[in-house]
Amino acid sequence: MAIKLTTGQRISLRKEAPGLTTLLLGLSWDLLQEKGIKKLFKSDFDLDAAVLCLDEQGRLRSGNDVVYYGHLNHPSGAITHLGDNTTGEGDEDNEQVLVNLPQVPAHIARIVFVCTIYECFARRQNFGQMGDAYVRLVDMEQEHEIASYSLSHDDYREQTAIVLAEVYRQEGRWQVAVLGKGMRVGSLQALVELYTTP
Repeated sequence: MAIKLTTGQRISLRKEAPGLTTLLLGLSWDLLQEKGIKKLFKSDFDLDAAVLCLDEQGRLRSGNDVVYYGHLNHPSGAITHLGDNTTGEGDEDNEQVLVNLPQVPAHIARIVFVCTIYECFARRQNFGQMGDAYVRLVDMEQEHEIASYSLSHDDYREQTAIVLAEVYRQEGRWQVAVLGKGMRVGSLQALVELYTTP
């Protein structure tokens, strides 16, 4: 049974998914029509999942270490974004990212998963207006859902980005930490700059 994660919780991938090689992060959110509030907005919600590959100092070394809808593959081949869903339509994950853990380059100490809302300020959208949304972690070899985390919290009212979780190295083993840190930024680029400015 998948673990229902809470903010601040940490789990060991070695314990929860022995032999894990390929990790999938799936992001899903409800259509606004299902919540009866679509008429309030000119556009559908477009959530964008992205991955920031950080070094031991918690910094991005280059733009190649950001994997998102405009840069779908990390140069190492270790991380792949499976494409952008701009409306939230679909029954399962709306966006997915694959991480092949053995292929992750040695300089990457933390793999941070983030979520932003496309053109959030222009569309006057934030996570407090969302329907149900969640993130899940899946062991692809075993086709087993390891854990999930709900984004439908009052804590995210007025927030336009969430630093969801990170997979990090600890004594040579991969661990997961749920961060659940909401913030108000206008774009993915603005979020990325927080990890590049000394």
